[in-house]
Amino acid sequence: MRRRGARLMEASADVDYVEEVHPAYASILDQVAPDEVRILRLLATEGRQPSMDVRDVGWVPINSELVAAGLTMIGNEAGCQHLDRVHAYLNNLKRLGLIWFSDEPVEDLNEYQILQAQPDVQEAIEEAKRAKLIRRSIHLTPFGVDFCREVLPIEVVVETAAGVYETPETPEAREAPDRPEMPGDVTTQGLEESDAAKRD
Repeated sequence: MRRRGARLMEASADVDYVEEVHPAYASILDQVAPDEVRILRLLATEGRQPSMDVRDVGWVPINSELVAAGLTMIGNEAGCQHLDRVHAYLNNLKRLGLIWFSDEPVEDLNEYQILQAQPDVQEAIEEAKRAKLIRRSIHLTPFGVDFCREVLPIEVVVETAAGVYETPETPEAREAPDRPEMPGDVTTQGLEESDAAKRD
């Protein structure tokens, strides 16, 4: 190990040394499943994907209780063969530093309407006395963007993931957990009223 460290130190001092790709990429390829590559392809070509938590605020919304977390359509959208493993896939990709679970919503909030209609989301909503939906997203990290660009035979349209770490212009677009209900909170009732107003 010390010899390898010494060689790295020598390379770092050599101004003419060129490293084509990050040395971790080779080992990462041995730690990802084909379905996980499908997820990376989706995030690299389509950008951030919506995810949602469902919390139960009850009838006295002093504290909320988590009913379901990380609900997403990524498995279906990516064409994963083993949908029951999607949460494990996402956790592994996050462990490898390729993706990030963001508290910020995607730009098009209409995507959450589609997500809300999914059976697992509806089941979580029905389980809650009074459901509150928390909008989140999943996206590539800058490391993940570079990995996809250098390793996968796809056209990466996501130039950078840096922007998603910035403070959003509309923080009310998501709901902070474990706090009393306030103006701008997203509940199932509020979403239904919003849809009705748009139709009128």
